[in-house]
Amino acid sequence: MSMNTRVLNQRHRVKDQTRLGIMFVLPALIYMIVFIGVPIVQNIVLSFQNVDVYNFAKPEMREFIGLENYEKLFTGANSIMLTSIKNTFIFTVGSIFFQFIIGFALALLFNKSFPGYKLFRVVSMISWVLPVTVVGLLFKFMFATSGGIVNQFLIQIGFVHSPIEWLLQADTAMIAVIIANIWIGIPFNMMLILTGLQTISAEIYESVSLDGANWFQRFFMITVPMIKPAIMSVLTLGFVYTFKVFDLVWVMTKGGPVDATQLVSTYAYRLSFEEFNFSMGAAAANILFVILLVAGIFYIHTISDDEVIE
Repeated sequence: MSMNTRVLNQRHRVKDQTRLGIMFVLPALIYMIVFIGVPIVQNIVLSFQNVDVYNFAKPEMREFIGLENYEKLFTGANSIMLTSIKNTFIFTVGSIFFQFIIGFALALLFNKSFPGYKLFRVVSMISWVLPVTVVGLLFKFMFATSGGIVNQFLIQIGFVHSPIEWLLQADTAMIAVIIANIWIGIPFNMMLILTGLQTISAEIYESVSLDGANWFQRFFMITVPMIKPAIMSVLTLGFVYTFKVFDLVWVMTKGGPVDATQLVSTYAYRLSFEEFNFSMGAAAANILFVILLVAGIFYIHTISDDEVIE
């Protein structure tokens, strides 16, 4: 077989593999374009128009107003947007911090073998598999002013003398929803970090132990550096998942009291489906989309850098 024939056969094989790859990818690509790409484009177009309940079903009556919806979000009576962005960051950072710390501790615990550790690992996943609306209702009853288990416990131990209005006061409502979200997200952090821990060979720990390294040195010089990709994935994905939380907060507080727990997601919903200002709601949703897009780009960039280093 001549050199030219071998080259042609190789090219044909490459083309066949390319066609096969396209055939496998095409259904997913079509799905993403139809159900993700088109709605995103429509939402962006909607944010530049003046659309309410009167002209929603009449595209010919929609007026193009440019960036006016975005200007209204940050000025005048609609300055709630700034509050919702601040609340969203407080909610996200507060949730991720404790989810990560507790999840990391549980991952270290379940990385060791002890009687019943598999059962405890399964039980710890309950908060992750429960529907978020169910969790929201559960914590709403737990933090209830009258009959709530949280107030009853605090009174029993003498921490307080009268029930706290957890979901009715601006300074405690955010704490309540953060606690609920922490409980939901702990298993996600635990499982991803545990997966990273299980990739570390026990021989490495044995070697550094023979060299006299203590627990803290093994943890900060071996464990943390070797599971850095898992840690970055947990923090970045946790930020994305938490920043867009809607159902938990809506079930517990609906953004109240006095917008104390109003998030960008709940505010966009309120504008669209309670005030029926669909264009303003679309603009608020686009702001949320841009923030999450930046976080996603950061995540991809971080993963790419890790692959280059490896």
